[in-house]
Amino acid sequence: MDRLRPIFELRDMLHQMERDLGLDRLSRSERDVLLAANSLTQAPGEPVQSEQIRNHRLVKGLAQATFHRTLKSLLELGLIKRAGGSKAKHYVVCFDPAAK
Repeated sequence: MDRLRPIFELRDMLHQMERDLGLDRLSRSERDVLLAANSLTQAPGEPVQSEQIRNHRLVKGLAQATFHRTLKSLLELGLIKRAGGSKAKHYVVCFDPAAK
């Protein structure tokens, strides 16, 4: 049996899901930071701290400068925003797959 086939099929399915949601237009670091931030919240609109995102296993391997550039890029794209009424370094995921 080809041991790589199941891995290929999973990756192919993941890439299709990313295309369907419009995530394929993001860089890998943008996707990873966005997905990490989303996974750290229990409900839409819940704020997450940049420190929590930075320590997520999807993001841990990013250089500090890359992480901060990526946060800035996601802010500019409107996929995250600064949490209203809170201190700096708190973000809310604004990704809306219906608006892709």
